[in-house]
Amino acid sequence: MISTNGITLRVGKKALFEDVSIKFTEGNCYGVIGANGAGKSTFLKILSGSLEPTSGTVSITPGQRISVLEQDHFKYDGEIVLDTVMMGNAHLYEVMKEKDAIYAKEDFSDEDGIRAGELEAEFAEMNGYEADSDAAALLNGLGIETELHSKRMSELTGSQKVKVLLARALFGKPDILLMDEPTNHLDMAAIEWLEEWLINFENIVIVVSHDRYFLNKVCTQICDVDYGKIQLYAGNYDFWFESSQLMIRQQKEANRKKEEKIKELEEFIRRFAANASKSKQATSRKRALEKIELDDLRPSSRKYPYIDFRPERAIGNDVLTVDGISKTVNGVKLLDHVSFVMNHDDKIAFVGGNEQAKTALFQILMGEMEPDEGTFKWGVTTSQAYFPRDNTAEFKSSMPIYEWLQQYSPIKDVTYVRGFLGRMLFAGDDGAKPVNVLSGGERVRCMLSRMMISGANVLIFDEPTNHLDMESITSLNNGMMKFPGVELFACRDHQLVQTTANRIIEILPGGKIIDKMTTYDEYLESDQMAKLREVYTADLSGDDEADASEEEEGPDSAAAGAETVSEG
Repeated sequence: MISTNGITLRVGKKALFEDVSIKFTEGNCYGVIGANGAGKSTFLKILSGSLEPTSGTVSITPGQRISVLEQDHFKYDGEIVLDTVMMGNAHLYEVMKEKDAIYAKEDFSDEDGIRAGELEAEFAEMNGYEADSDAAALLNGLGIETELHSKRMSELTGSQKVKVLLARALFGKPDILLMDEPTNHLDMAAIEWLEEWLINFENIVIVVSHDRYFLNKVCTQICDVDYGKIQLYAGNYDFWFESSQLMIRQQKEANRKKEEKIKELEEFIRRFAANASKSKQATSRKRALEKIELDDLRPSSRKYPYIDFRPERAIGNDVLTVDGISKTVNGVKLLDHVSFVMNHDDKIAFVGGNEQAKTALFQILMGEMEPDEGTFKWGVTTSQAYFPRDNTAEFKSSMPIYEWLQQYSPIKDVTYVRGFLGRMLFAGDDGAKPVNVLSGGERVRCMLSRMMISGANVLIFDEPTNHLDMESITSLNNGMMKFPGVELFACRDHQLVQTTANRIIEILPGGKIIDKMTTYDEYLESDQMAKLREVYTADLSGDDEADASEEEEGPDSAAAGAETVSEG
């Protein structure tokens, strides 16, 4: 068990939260939620002991081990991958190294023998003899192939390092597991594996996440960081949302009734205070009035931007035709003769583990990258707005936000642009901030503002939820659902994909695609899709089964919404 007693943290004169007393118990997964800057990650640091609160204490059941998901992806670059995972249980790793060092001695003494025996007993008690296989199982589950286990961390890609650090946190089944945004940079398969692992985990999990689907899947309780306090709710994220909204409505309704009663009493007192026959009643009502106290409705730290994409022109039937596009980057085949036809009511989610392939396709469609072969053609009624994965180049100038957005606006009036920015949470002086000092989340909101103000009828998004808080993700989700045009997008937010997409295109290793007119959940649960995925990833150069499947489906089935595999 881990608990807090009267925790308060002040940053300057501002209190992030005050007098927080919460008990976290075994068998529960706690999701920590709140707006950006509310103090979620800070609270985890206090629980882990890496940050001292202004006042209050943290108590942990004696003998219990805390494990924290590391954020520094370069910290263990000199270590072997498997060793990095086992270091997650520091005491076990120390015992293992001391034991190995003793056995490596040439002059093995009696004292060494006694100490080795003690270490062997302790090592066995901690299931040390299964440490290698347990660490390997975690790595394999997260998609780190066995041949990588003996390599140095420095030889891994960024996404692979993220998975190793996650395996390190999970290793040895800690008593208390603290994780800050564990699904960031994980592919679909790794997130699903992690969800199942946490569902079956019997100890304490405390996790910060912006992924609503993930929180719904794994959490049994929600810690809401808001109003300068941290409040615990039983249930998952959806249950918290419904409960918190109901509580706010009830408080507002209670205050409304109190205000009506106050007006009624004040009116009676005003009319009859000077009337001798009514003076006793007026005095009684004065006492009743003094007893009425309105509930203190403190302003929430949560702010919801207004995201509404409105196309200036209706889109025709001829939207987009992609014919045999291939692309190889640094010797890696990202796209292999990709072909599909986009319909006028399609919202296509591009999925699959190769993020670079999706980005390459979007860049080709926007004219930012040339394909090695193949062509594409946009319909004459289409206009495109693009959200790139990397927006760094857009924000190098020192111009204020309103001037930056003004250059993309068909209406150059400053008042119009500033009003638009206000709806995107850049009110007042915030709209004059230089764009080169904006945070990641602010940049994303600027890019979404540019897309909205363009009036395009085709929207292309490459991971738009990166850096966004839960409130902005919810607003974006709603905006994408309501948009009457067509959309092509890649996004890790499961709920956004499920509620927005009506068609799924998975880019497989080697650049082939599976194309299916379906929802995301139906796609993931489809045994047919799983079998297709196995067949077409078995041999990246293609095989007889793949050729037979393509012939059976036919070249025009993508436009009709049937599953297809593009392989050339």
